[in-house]
Amino acid sequence: MNQTAFIKINPADTVVVCLRPIAKGEVMVVDGKEITAAQDTPMGHKILIQDTPEGTDIIKYGYPIGHAKKDLTAGEWVNENNLKTNLSGTLTYEYKPVNERLTIPQENRTFNGYKRANGEVGIRNEIWIVPTVGCVNGIAERLASQLEAETKCKDIDAIHAWHHNYGCSQLSGDHENTRKVLRDIVLHPNAGGVLVLGLGCENNQPDDFMAMLGDYDKNRIKLLVTQKVDGEEVEAGMAILRELYAQASADKREACDLSHLRVGLKCGGSDGFSGITANPLVGAFSDYLVAQGGTSILTEVPEMFGAETILMNRCETPELFEQTVKLVNDFKEYFLSHGEPVGENPSPGNKAGGISTLEDKALGCTQKCGRAPVSGVLSYGDRLQTNGLNLLSAPGNDLVASTALASAGCQIVLFTTGRGTPFGTFIPTMKISTNSQLFARKPNWIDFNAGKLVEGTPMDELVKALTDKIISVANGERTRNEENGYREISIFKNGVTL
Repeated sequence: MNQTAFIKINPADTVVVCLRPIAKGEVMVVDGKEITAAQDTPMGHKILIQDTPEGTDIIKYGYPIGHAKKDLTAGEWVNENNLKTNLSGTLTYEYKPVNERLTIPQENRTFNGYKRANGEVGIRNEIWIVPTVGCVNGIAERLASQLEAETKCKDIDAIHAWHHNYGCSQLSGDHENTRKVLRDIVLHPNAGGVLVLGLGCENNQPDDFMAMLGDYDKNRIKLLVTQKVDGEEVEAGMAILRELYAQASADKREACDLSHLRVGLKCGGSDGFSGITANPLVGAFSDYLVAQGGTSILTEVPEMFGAETILMNRCETPELFEQTVKLVNDFKEYFLSHGEPVGENPSPGNKAGGISTLEDKALGCTQKCGRAPVSGVLSYGDRLQTNGLNLLSAPGNDLVASTALASAGCQIVLFTTGRGTPFGTFIPTMKISTNSQLFARKPNWIDFNAGKLVEGTPMDELVKALTDKIISVANGERTRNEENGYREISIFKNGVTL
């Protein structure tokens, strides 16, 4: 086996990751020692490089990813059958700040966006219909289809109705989560005009909901309560939409510096290359964007478990540290309150791709946020207040987490994947493959290939290419999910539905 057939990520690691399938009996030289593969081992999976007694930690990325379930010998394939998580309940943490100075030059790069009246910037100019309750989803979809047929979206980017199941029959936290996310969608700068579509008798009362919007642009955001319309509500809705369309269609793109760009960081359908290629690449871009005064947001709190101290110690202040501790422990309590363990997150697809424990996934996942300091911590449904790197409370579920990132104010989601996924949320959702095989197999899903990193392309070169691609998307180039029309929202639910 030659050196390019595997990678040892950190000098302290006790495993290497296969860059191609490894046959039983193949010999590799690691740190000057010959290691013979004990089993056929798939690409992206781990091979042990030192004898490891039962109960001993196995190290990847320089950190424990769990412990051996039994005595293991060098050359064995390490997977979920012989590796067990170290995670259990909540923990007490000590703040040990790491103040790393990143030397990233500031550049005068810009993108062409839509400047909104409140100072925010959109990268799309769309007409949205936002139901206050799921009961009017059908009307919303009909209105969107009729406006699209009438206008052909000639002077705007798209028309969408963001249907959902809620707005009624929910209690306390779930009800407020729904209201907050719908509020965030209505206020999002990627919309040039929004029709809020109510029924009238729902828990999410339309007038109260509009009050939640604060000092909003009343020329761009309109309300229609269908129970108050005598006769045909569709024509009443179309009259409002025509006004919104006329106003939005006059909007023009203007040059904006990168401090106005807000990017969500997400991974899904991960594999053993996620923490080697796509996530570090996105992390390097995140650091670059933060250095330009821009913003990135990392979420998927359960996929921080096992790597959370890395984030906690990058917090700029003790207050942010305490907020991050609460972010993590609250999510662990959520798991435990439902009788679920905190360490059983990796999906069958993750495991098939080479990720064996939650720590294994988390240590790769958190690389998406680079090395910049943590400047803000957001609860679910909160809108951004601080530029720089932010942490956001949301689960790992792809649809829920991506919706939460968009709701917080991101104009685009960077979504890394080693298995592939077609979906997108209500903002452009840019798929970045961890390996070149996926990029070749699913060109209709994938926007950018990070697999080149293990094929000889230098990181600096690929970061520049990714930056160029992201700016092109911000300028209006459509992502694959936009071209396919794969766009939806999903709202986090925890409690009772009446």
